[in-house]
Amino acid sequence: MPPYSAQNQIASILSAYDDLIENNRRRIQLLEQAARLLYKEWFVHLRFPGHEHTQIIDGVPEGWEKKPLGSIASLKYGKALKNDDRIPGPFPVYGSSGIVGTHTKALVPGPTIIVGRKGNVGSVYWSPDDCHPIDTVYFIDSEHCSFFLYYALQQMTFISTDVAVPGLNRDFAHSRSILVADQKMLRLFEETVSPLHQQTELLKRQNTALAKARDLLLPKLMNGDVAV
Repeated sequence: MPPYSAQNQIASILSAYDDLIENNRRRIQLLEQAARLLYKEWFVHLRFPGHEHTQIIDGVPEGWEKKPLGSIASLKYGKALKNDDRIPGPFPVYGSSGIVGTHTKALVPGPTIIVGRKGNVGSVYWSPDDCHPIDTVYFIDSEHCSFFLYYALQQMTFISTDVAVPGLNRDFAHSRSILVADQKMLRLFEETVSPLHQQTELLKRQNTALAKARDLLLPKLMNGDVAV
């Protein structure tokens, strides 16, 4: 064990790493909140660019339409991957509570949207990278993936009182209605939100690197391999 004075210096060094990580976490939260609020402003409150000059009938702006989710994208079943079968690797493994581990092989290419099927029903996650959704979730493949759909799914209620067994019934989910904007507005939303997501992913990667560096540095500081 290092002397008391050295322990204080080590704690100060590690605290600097933790402060950087926490600062990045707060920035990530602000970026995610900004994107969610923008979606609500445009597609829930209908205060989208040009709304002042757009006719809105029964809550549907001209050129927009309500569509069932199933006509926009299909929820596909994840594949079981037991803990004993997982080999730590570069690809995140998603369950209904989010990332639950990693694996050496991906099931689907990114980006993809993950939707909780069992457990945390209706939870929604965005994976920018290739990943492995397990059997407690659905996923939407990259061909039909969009930031608009990601935030639309977050706003949806997926609880059905007609289902005896807790879980998200795919037919019920596919029947849920989404207000879909015209292509011009959808493109504008993607272009506006994309930089926010890029910055978020950059900060997440920075935090992963910082945590790894901190954890590698700690034993070296404790045994004196690195002077303080």
